Amino acid sequence: MSGCLQLKKSNCKNCYKCIRSCPVKSIRFSDNQAHIIEDECILCGRCFVNCPQNAKEIRSDVHVAKRLIAEGTPVYVSVAPSYIANYPGVHMDMMEAALQKLGFAAAEETAIGAQIVKREYEKMVAGRQQKVIISSCCHSVNTLIQKQYPVALKYLAHIQSPMLAHCQKLKEDHPGCYTVFVGPCISKKDEADKYAGIVDCVLTFEELSLWMDEEHVTFEETPDSRERGRSRLFPVTGGILRSMDKEKDFAYMAIDGVEECMAALEDIENGKIEDCFIEMSACRGSCIGGPAMGSGKYYHVQEYMEVNRFAGKTDFSVQDAASEKLAKAMPFEGKAQPRPGSAAIEEILRKMGKNSPEQELNCGSCGYNTCREKAAAVLSGKADLSMCLPYLKDKAESFSDKIISNTPNGIFVLNEQLEIQQMNTAAQKILNVKNQRDVAGESIMKLLDPTDYLLAMNEPKRREEVRKYLEQYDKYVDETILYDKEYNIVMSIMKDVTEEERIRMSKEDHSKKVVEITDKVVEKQMRVVQEIASLLGETTAETKIALTKLKETLADE
Repeated sequence: MSGCLQLKKSNCKNCYKCIRSCPVKSIRFSDNQAHIIEDECILCGRCFVNCPQNAKEIRSDVHVAKRLIAEGTPVYVSVAPSYIANYPGVHMDMMEAALQKLGFAAAEETAIGAQIVKREYEKMVAGRQQKVIISSCCHSVNTLIQKQYPVALKYLAHIQSPMLAHCQKLKEDHPGCYTVFVGPCISKKDEADKYAGIVDCVLTFEELSLWMDEEHVTFEETPDSRERGRSRLFPVTGGILRSMDKEKDFAYMAIDGVEECMAALEDIENGKIEDCFIEMSACRGSCIGGPAMGSGKYYHVQEYMEVNRFAGKTDFSVQDAASEKLAKAMPFEGKAQPRPGSAAIEEILRKMGKNSPEQELNCGSCGYNTCREKAAAVLSGKADLSMCLPYLKDKAESFSDKIISNTPNGIFVLNEQLEIQQMNTAAQKILNVKNQRDVAGESIMKLLDPTDYLLAMNEPKRREEVRKYLEQYDKYVDETILYDKEYNIVMSIMKDVTEEERIRMSKEDHSKKVVEITDKVVEKQMRVVQEIASLLGETTAETKIALTKLKETLADE
């Protein structure tokens, strides 16, 4: 497939939307990244269209077209008839003039090749060459059958697509020229690569529009001189059938959408369909619903009406081609995929927490239709266990519940109306709540003063831990209040410190009493000291007087 559909690794966001939209589940998810499995991909482009992150991109071949033009050899363009849905009001003369400004020699309608192909279909039906004939215009359908439906492969018309038939005619009409196909399809790039030498380059409408913008080329109003043919109807559902001359005793059916085609192919393989020509298109609405139509143009009534108005009621004046020139080899390309046994699948289901059929929700969030399909994908290396969102949700909730239930801290959650949303056991104990159901949805005012929670909402920054006395519960708590503006919740984390606070208060009281006793002892001791000092002072004075008198007496003698 030469990387026709590529991945922007940095953009993948693990949403699994590409897996959900992929009808053949050709996407492997590993290392938090989606990877396209080329051997299984049918290039329907659904992952490209549905990726919300634009992580898928179509290989651009504008540089190839520019190189072909630069060589100097005439380059002719085959323009898919769906272009009228992408560029309303632009007829082929206007399209050719714009393409010539880009350097192309000329442009013709792929609808001419479509007419050559549909004539071959008519021959097949008239000659009853097959009891079931499946159209071969859609390369994605062809690839689907080649890879997954070996029994139905013999019913696929081994005839060139309109793109190949027309580009082959262009090369016959202009020997030595290069050919470029422009259309709404990703898979045509692969078809051109696979059947080399016929189409030298494939561009999508989006590539063409970007190139024209880059060169400031616009469509200019000119008279429409082209012949109208009914094969211009090919790009809408049932358009191939509307362009054919039908046999009365043969059934005709138009099917669009990969899932619908797969259902029809299963019926064909089971022998439920006979004597029927089936027009199959991978895209809903057929080509006008192609993945590479301009932005937002995915099968609207307006586009259908534009194609219908643009088509003619008769065939183009084009000579039929020899059947042998239109032959197209389409061998089986599938690979045998071993199917895992039920025991292995059930083991994976158990690892995803699905121990009974009731737990197999089949929600499709992983991208697979059933849990068993997902388990099989895990076994084949396409998926991993973590892609099961209900499993991850239950695991996360269980883990979270265990933490919240077993933490000694009280935790309760309020909404922005301060109504109680959740409360763990520890918080119930602190606030004397017997059962969470008794207060669920009630205002916090029923239990606590709401002031601090209102302040927390007005001050989104984390409020530091604050010690409070809850008078109505006679408890002391250390509380931290958190406000999450993104999820519109207020959360309180409370630690019951009543015992700690009472011990602290008891110690303070004890310390106070010790201080009082100490003060009294010191006061008493000071008083005693003062009394002793007073007595000592009187005795010293009397001794001094007596000794003075004794000295005087001795002096007189």
